[in-house]
Amino acid sequence: MASSQGANSHETRAQGPRLIALAGPFQCGKTTLLEAILAHAGAIPRQGAVAAGASVGDSSPEARAHQMSVESNIATVDYMGDRYTFVDLPGSVEFAHESRNILPAVDAAVVVCEADPRKVPALQLILRQLEEVGAPHFIFLNKIDAATIDVREALSILQPASRTPLLLRQIPIWNNGVAVGFIDLALERAFVYREHAPSEVIDIPKGDAATEKEARYSMLERLADYDDALMEELISDIEPPRDQVFDDLTKELRAGLVVPLFIGSAERGAGVTRLLKALRHEAPGIDATRVRMGVGENGPALARIMRTIHTPHGGKLSVARVLRGSIADGSTVASPQGEDRISGMSRLTGAAASKLTEAKSGDVIALGRLDHAHTGDTIVADARAGADDLKNTRAPIPDPVHALALTVKDRKDEMRLAAAMAKLIEEDPSLVFVHDQELSQIKLYGQGEMHLRVALERLASRFNVAVEHSKPTVAYRETIRHKVTIRGRHKKQSGGHGQFGDVVLEIAPRSRGDGFAFSERVHGGAVPRQYFSSVEAGCQDALLHGPLGFPVVDVEAVLTDGSYHTVDSSDMAFRTAARIGTSEALEKAEPILLEPVLAVDIFVPSDAMSRATGIVSGRRGQIMGFGPREGWEGWDRLETLIPEAEMDNLIVELRSATAGAGFYQARFDHLAEVVGKQARDIVAAHAKANGG
Repeated sequence: MASSQGANSHETRAQGPRLIALAGPFQCGKTTLLEAILAHAGAIPRQGAVAAGASVGDSSPEARAHQMSVESNIATVDYMGDRYTFVDLPGSVEFAHESRNILPAVDAAVVVCEADPRKVPALQLILRQLEEVGAPHFIFLNKIDAATIDVREALSILQPASRTPLLLRQIPIWNNGVAVGFIDLALERAFVYREHAPSEVIDIPKGDAATEKEARYSMLERLADYDDALMEELISDIEPPRDQVFDDLTKELRAGLVVPLFIGSAERGAGVTRLLKALRHEAPGIDATRVRMGVGENGPALARIMRTIHTPHGGKLSVARVLRGSIADGSTVASPQGEDRISGMSRLTGAAASKLTEAKSGDVIALGRLDHAHTGDTIVADARAGADDLKNTRAPIPDPVHALALTVKDRKDEMRLAAAMAKLIEEDPSLVFVHDQELSQIKLYGQGEMHLRVALERLASRFNVAVEHSKPTVAYRETIRHKVTIRGRHKKQSGGHGQFGDVVLEIAPRSRGDGFAFSERVHGGAVPRQYFSSVEAGCQDALLHGPLGFPVVDVEAVLTDGSYHTVDSSDMAFRTAARIGTSEALEKAEPILLEPVLAVDIFVPSDAMSRATGIVSGRRGQIMGFGPREGWEGWDRLETLIPEAEMDNLIVELRSATAGAGFYQARFDHLAEVVGKQARDIVAAHAKANGG
């Protein structure tokens, strides 16, 4: 059968090992498809079930516990004399950052999906990533055995997710409303599915002949958009040679002009043979990928690090793809941060690793103990000869959208927590770990509730650091309404030199966001100039903890008068006097509570816009504007202002309303006054938490 698919084609079948990504929305069957491919290629004796925890992929305890991919899974197989490495990427947007460092280095991708309108926005996010890096990709329309709509209707549902035309390559054969096989439009052959076995070739059923002719002609018309010779043949009603059709399919896939759509059932292993043969004959190889990535053909051996793993016993592993030349175990490689000697080289299949002594162009390998290299880095075998290739090409880190405050259950684990988090962040840079000194709080930021839950589970299972988590504290502020003039006096005599400082201050509010200002209008040397800076420092000391218990902002202090003692006055005495005076003034100037308000840009599918506005309104938010999201068909952007105190679980609610696709970007905008019972409750809770 292989010879019928372009064996004499002008388009050359790619040589060398290939890297294929399996991508797609959450719960569409990517890991099941990987399992079916491994079984079909003979890499495993039989196809395991994901739900039973018997799959090669999703082998980590966290993936098993949550029945979902929470990191990429890699498996290398040999099929018909060619080597393929498949990387199964997480489908949830919460774990999507890892894909951004992998997709640039793949030769092609298979996007697994269903014809479910609710999942189209999530599919659009994935296809956009592939379009941005220029990776050729196929669609595998999964669960065809359970489909209830015609495949052309499915195509119309999926097309809005892709800026590139989808090209129907197969149509199902129906029997009593169930897809029992398919017709390959390029081969013009029919196949009947066999459970976990290659499909059986049959004659095209008579009842499907007309449908096949129509669908094949539509496919050829699309190909002819980019091939004048084929267009002439179609206009002249000439049947194009099969090799020419496969040439066009290959050429237009590799050029990113079309996205071929295949059908099947990963759970049953149906449609896997034709998918693998399409990958074999049509997907580009390492030469094309190197060109796409801007890596020259000549120069020292070069690889791109796609992922970092910290193993309990083997230490740090850097999963890399060799893009040029060959790399040997024990050799020295350079990254942008420095040089390392490779200590161990292996090929991964799920959690299993097989040792290697050398890797060649196209191979995907795990390299041990590259302490200086990080995910996204380029490494070269010769730092001097490959200086132009040494670059940090790490994917941009998405802004965090969810946060937790952490407290270690055992205080002796505080130092271990920081070290463990450093390793987790090296694996997943979309985690952000912050020690907030002002609030005396350790915070962990990430891409969602599940993202952070998995991170905490890894802390406990891998590093034996158990933590409790809570809602992060909001950094409230306070200011004053009125100007107050006050005298601050500090006098102390305890034998020998005493302490004496005396100041008269005007403490007044400033406009919101103007911060603190200090000036003086002292006449006649009432306070010597040498003490002005100490008075300013004393005023700032008082602002650290205002009458309501929070830092004070947007006030000015003016030193107008005072007195001093030639012997007992000192910098410390005047600083203390200023602090006393400012504190008393703040209490008399009608302090008010301020809360941080964030500018939040929310991005949702258009049909979820009304739900998004309801979510904002329910969080004391203001809608400042809305409109289409630029460059994204079927998406809207909502511009809002939301108090930081109302941001907790916003991303959870948004994703629940958008089938996991919605997200937001937030930044500090301004401080706003909090009044009434809400303000009293905040002040009381703060006082209680601080022993007041």
